[in-house]
Order: sequence, then C-alpha cells, then structure tokens
Amino acid sequence: MPVIAVDGPAGSGKSSVCRAVARRCGLRYLDTGAMYRAMTWALLTDGVDVDDPHAVAQAAARVVMSSGTDPDAPTIHVGSVDVSGPIRGPEVTAAVSAVSAVPAVRDLLVAMQRAEVESARAVGAGIVVEGRDITTVVLPDADLKVYVTADPAVRAQRRARQDAEQGSGHADVRATETALLERDAKDSSREASPLTQSADALLLDTTTLTLDETVDTLVGMVDSLGAR
Repeated sequence: MPVIAVDGPAGSGKSSVCRAVARRCGLRYLDTGAMYRAMTWALLTDGVDVDDPHAVAQAAARVVMSSGTDPDAPTIHVGSVDVSGPIRGPEVTAAVSAVSAVPAVRDLLVAMQRAEVESARAVGAGIVVEGRDITTVVLPDADLKVYVTADPAVRAQRRARQDAEQGSGHADVRATETALLERDAKDSSREASPLTQSADALLLDTTTLTLDETVDTLVGMVDSLGAR
C-alpha cells in the first residue's frame, strides 16, 4: 500500500482533500499540522512563553500526544484531552508558527510522524500524510509526493468560510488573507524545515478546482502508482 506525502500552504484545501482521498483509497490519514497545533495548545495551556525557543524546547519534551489516523474520524489528544476543537482557535493559530519554528519541536514531531507511517506499513496499510515539510523532510522517499496550493485570495475565502463554520473565527476574507500571507512568510523563511515545494513533488493548483475535482485529480495520481 502506498505512502502519499502532501505539502502546501495554509488554506490550500489539502486537509479536506487528503482526508477524502484516504477514504476513497482505503488509506490511513495523518494531519501533521494538527500535531503542531496540539503542541502549541499544550504549551499555551501550561503558560509557556512560546516566543522563548529554549522554554518551548524544554516544555515540548514533556507533552504526551496521540493522533488517530482514521480519515472518517481523525483525532488528536494531549494526554487524555481531545483537543481537536481547541487547536483551531485564534490563540493557537497566532502562536503555532513560533512553536513550529523550534528545531526541538520539529525533531519530536517528525519522529512521531515517521512512527505513524511505520505503524501503517507494519500492518500492510497505506497512509496519506499532509503538512508543510512532509515531502522534503519527513517522508522524502514517499511513493507519491504532491504540493497542493491555490491563489492567496482563494485560500483566504476558503479559510474564512471554514473558520466561520467551525465557530473559530468570522468570515473577514481580507483579514484572513493577510494572516495567511504572514503565515506563508513565516513558514517559508524559518530555518528548520521551511515550507517549500520538493523538486520531485507534483504540483496541484486547486485555484479553479472544486473539492470533488481536486480529490478526483489526486486519486488519479494515486491510481497511477498501480498500488491500490
């Protein structure tokens, strides 16, 4: 069964697409962005100064986290607490780039992400893993590597709508676009595992595609592996 690695900027639609593809192809699904958000939530809850890399690195080593990989019901827990809702709040969104930039955090979570892939392989299951450094750092030898993106204005519309639906924001598209561009700049310029398109990753621009069209396109890429 294949290992599919998908990267892309915030709001590109990769989470919805990857979940749907995993469901259709009978694969597991791992949202690594949720892991960084969960780490950020844990540190904020413990009162850690997320702008202090040393404090973040020390505190991160004590966080116990687990991720569910069922595409129909993906879960993320810190200890016994289900944080799938709280990690989407504005406080976590504002702080996650700072936490994600700390090399010790990335080392911890990359090891967890690779362990999830090995767990899937051990039982003959495939997996779709999405994030911002999956094709370049976490799974450079994945069977299929894809970079999903979209025009910033389109990404802002999608994220604003999603935030409003989840009750974690309001549909202010202009403010959302500004926040996304700031996040893009931080993710692309950090020293540890910056967001970038791998040289051998296939580009999937979803600007003019519906969700169903995007899913169909990515499923076609998976089918081309001849591994389903």
